[in-house]
Amino acid sequence: MQDSHGQAVNTSEQAETFVEGLDFYFEEGLMVLTRRYLLNRGYCCNNICRHCPYGNSDELE
Repeated sequence: MQDSHGQAVNTSEQAETFVEGLDFYFEEGLMVLTRRYLLNRGYCCNNICRHCPYGNSDELE
């Protein structure tokens, strides 16, 4: 199975756990993905994420 970016999606029960504090945190009721999670995902989603390791967070400022 692939996601909308053509990346393989792990549907097994051995999928890595999404851990609060490591992969995301909440700020003002919104979930913010961390640089660690975004790097592990392996591609830019073009949503101008705050911690984008691919250079797209600059548009926030």
